[in-house]
Amino acid sequence: MASSENNNVTITEKIYTRVRLATKSDLSHIYQLFYQIHEYHNYTHLYKATESSLANLLFKENPLPLFYGPSVLLLEVSPTPFNEPKNTTDEGFKPVLKTFDLKFPVVEGQVEEFRSKYDDKSDAYIAGYAFFYANYSCFYDKPGFYFESLYFRESYRKLGMGSLLFGTVASIAANNGFVSVEGIVAVWNKKSYDFYINMGVEIFDEFRYGKLHGENLQKYADNKDKNGEGSC
Repeated sequence: MASSENNNVTITEKIYTRVRLATKSDLSHIYQLFYQIHEYHNYTHLYKATESSLANLLFKENPLPLFYGPSVLLLEVSPTPFNEPKNTTDEGFKPVLKTFDLKFPVVEGQVEEFRSKYDDKSDAYIAGYAFFYANYSCFYDKPGFYFESLYFRESYRKLGMGSLLFGTVASIAANNGFVSVEGIVAVWNKKSYDFYINMGVEIFDEFRYGKLHGENLQKYADNKDKNGEGSC
């Protein structure tokens, strides 16, 4: 069920979801969601992306094979059922559908800002995303997934949708020959930490995350000899 008031849509009893691969028509939504996760972590001052730069990152004219390059899965919600997908889409991934029973009403307060542009279903809204890409390690002879981030807009948290979205990424990995799904788990965020533990993620306390970036990285930009070759 759903009711509309003051440009808000209130969903009650059941909420229908669809997980699908993002397309270029989703750029504005991806840009907003990426900004929101920076906002959640108080890192908006570090957000340098534009819709144009994201298009170049995510939707290249000559892309890598499916799931090897940067990939975004979007989770859409609706007060009415999605059509059952008959086959894989043109993007090469068959959308995943699931219905959730609601214990309390969910309010979509940004109807126009997050209305899906994917097809002609006018009551579908973008709720969250998963961002991942292939990575490589000398420990394995096959690639895995680096799981960069999982994010839901505030209205759609604590509904069980995170398990659906992360589980879909894990299923893609398991069914396509990837050997792992790995990423950073914030130890300060207990709910997030417990979520990944419950999803089967193993935490390696003996390793720490390191990052060379900013000015420290740029110091190496001028590390050239007279012939333009590296000094190593």
